Amino acid sequence: MKARIHITLKNGVLDPEGKAIEHALSGLGFGGVDNVRKGKFIELEIAETNEDAARRQVTQMCEKLLANMVIENFDIELEA
Repeated sequence: MKARIHITLKNGVLDPEGKAIEHALSGLGFGGVDNVRKGKFIELEIAETNEDAARRQVTQMCEKLLANMVIENFDIELEA
């Protein structure tokens, strides 16, 4: 089963990298771009075939390693 994980900063957490991207885009002539937030995308294959068990397994991976639970949120997409 393929898992796609989107990790983003929680609301209220400052994102200096997103701010730098926003500033750079403006400098390149892309006006009207505001509130840029940078995140991470992780894609992995797991052997689990049961969707509920796979979601639990990937959730544990995020909580223990892939995401910083203090400042980040994550969203999981599964594909058989």
